[in-house]
Amino acid sequence: MSSDAPPAFRLVGLRKTFGHHVAVERAELTVRQGSFFGLVGPNGAGKTTMLSMSVGLLRPDEGRAEVFGIDVWQAPERAKQLMGVLPDGLALPEHLTGRELLTYIGRLRGLDDSTAQDRMNGLLTALELDGDAEATLIIDYSTGMRKKIGLATALLGRPRLLVLDEPFEAVDPVSVVMLKRILNRFVASGGSVLLSSHVMATVEQLCDTVAVMAGGEIIADGPLDQIRNNRSLEEAFISLVGTTRENDGEALSWLSP
Repeated sequence: MSSDAPPAFRLVGLRKTFGHHVAVERAELTVRQGSFFGLVGPNGAGKTTMLSMSVGLLRPDEGRAEVFGIDVWQAPERAKQLMGVLPDGLALPEHLTGRELLTYIGRLRGLDDSTAQDRMNGLLTALELDGDAEATLIIDYSTGMRKKIGLATALLGRPRLLVLDEPFEAVDPVSVVMLKRILNRFVASGGSVLLSSHVMATVEQLCDTVAVMAGGEIIADGPLDQIRNNRSLEEAFISLVGTTRENDGEALSWLSP
């Protein structure tokens, strides 16, 4: 890869407020091409808001987001052609089957029927959504199945960058192993992944680079080993964002038999 190649993903001064609440405060982040990048932070840190602005779902108050050097808000069609996105709380057409949804997404992506069918068949099989599942209405999907069909829609267009917000949430352990394998293969073939997750062990296992977000700000980012600094990622995370209040046990002493 050329040293002057643009990063797969870059945020410059991204900011968002809701009334008097600052949700994201001038976030700066760079994901190099070919990286498996993990984003971690406590609930309410601003991760989902930041990612929503980054992929064109929520307009920022200030700053910009770039995908391979293309501004997401200035040239959204070009930028979105390069991305596959799995947002948290993804809304899906409830009265389509899994295969019908992928057919619809394929047409939106401008895929010819033969290419779309080949990719659909591969994705449905790999994600264990073939057979009865592909003919089941999405309204009847479990949360884990929704995550998997959401990932299928993100992969269908053969993106160069995947932006995934909590992709393993409510997914069974066997399916998690399969999803990890798919994502590792995607990165090994030259793709880039930005993954947000609360599961430190998963981020530690998959990612080569990590950013920690708290209070709407990126408070640390860098190579995984640098962030861990001879500790587990969980220990490093706690040292960066703080712990819960020490007197919680005393406040709930009435729970003891």
